[in-house]
Amino acid sequence: MPTRNATATWEGVLKTGKGNIKGESGAIDVPFSFNTRFGDTPGTNPEELIAAAHAGCFSMALSAGLEKAGKPSTKVETKAACTVEKVGDGFSITGVKLTCRATVPGIDAAQFKQIAEATKAGCPVSKALAAIKIELDAQLA
Repeated sequence: MPTRNATATWEGVLKTGKGNIKGESGAIDVPFSFNTRFGDTPGTNPEELIAAAHAGCFSMALSAGLEKAGKPSTKVETKAACTVEKVGDGFSITGVKLTCRATVPGIDAAQFKQIAEATKAGCPVSKALAAIKIELDAQLA
């Protein structure tokens, strides 16, 4: 299996410095700052990238789980909200909330919910984030 790489560079001090996050594929090459991370300045930050990774991973894994159950989806859309909060003297990622809506012909809500919950526990990004609370609101569209 491949290893994916990214690089982050930070210049200056914490509150007035600036950084850049770049993925090896070139698809990600974005600046970030203290205010894009902890304030209201528009721009990306590590938590947004974690949320994007979690949403993408969950959507793919749920699609695979549904297909394996003989109920292939026609659409899975997941929003992930990654929360960072001040904890003690520093900051911590304290949770992710996944909100998923899926179109799955021929499945009932109970079976869908069961597969979605299994996916929440089993997708690779969920496993990597197991130390934090992961909430799931999964419903059929």
